[in-house]
Amino acid sequence: MALLHRAELRPSKLDLLAAWLPGRPWFAGAPDAEVTRVAAYRFDDPAGEVGIETMLVRAGDGPVLQVPLTYRGAPLAGAEPWLVGTTDHSALGPRWVYDACGDPVYPPALAAAVLADAGQAEEYFEVDGRREVRAPSMTLAGTRSGSPSAFDLVDEVVDGDPTLIRAGGAELALVRRPAPAEAAAPARLTGSWAGQADPVLLAYARWPFADGPAPADRPRPTGAH
Repeated sequence: MALLHRAELRPSKLDLLAAWLPGRPWFAGAPDAEVTRVAAYRFDDPAGEVGIETMLVRAGDGPVLQVPLTYRGAPLAGAEPWLVGTTDHSALGPRWVYDACGDPVYPPALAAAVLADAGQAEEYFEVDGRREVRAPSMTLAGTRSGSPSAFDLVDEVVDGDPTLIRAGGAELALVRRPAPAEAAAPARLTGSWAGQADPVLLAYARWPFADGPAPADRPRPTGAH
């Protein structure tokens, strides 16, 4: 479950994206256009320390763009190329916002949705000691076709459309411009929202270096965490 805060962010998430998106190789739309929210979904961080939210946005009249973000209370070492920006959260203080594809908490969460149909996190507010659940703005559908833990240790991330997250012989592909389509793999994540009745392809998994089922879990190197 994802605990939300009724708080103010300065600058806002959309302001951060308006400045950051035009520099992405997969950006589509007018660089100076207003960025608007279409829908969003969240995953859980098992440790409860990092916010994981995927926003679907568009710049002006451009196509829908998929931007997974992570929110951290301190900088992530070595992740400077993936930094979207910083913001001040009125309840939590300074937050470092990253393109989640470069954050190690994100690939296992995405893999769980694609390969184990883990779904999205339920979002709620704390109101006078009670949980007030927020209805999701979109629906997700994954598959059950492999082991998500294959992506606990990532070897390489290649930005683009799709953005490729590689681990051993496996590959997760995050579709930056979702559209109704079939993935060239049985393992995929699709979604739909108000105004988008036909499910669109959000992500898929494939094993480009081996045929057959998902690769077995890889042993962790000593000292990895």
